Amino acid sequence: MSASDKIKNAAQDLKGKATEAVGKVTNDNSKVAEGRADQTSASAKKVGEDVKDVFRN
Repeated sequence: MSASDKIKNAAQDLKGKATEAVGKVTNDNSKVAEGRADQTSASAKKVGEDVKDVFRN
């Protein structure tokens, strides 16, 4: 996984955590769900990149 991919995934994960937190504070379930979706997407990308790394080595 390249460094830029790691940074992008980390940024997406942080954005998701922030969105989820805002949703919890404002009692907005759609924001909570959006934040969790961003976090899940970032995690899935990380797993995919990790699998690629295994086969590259």
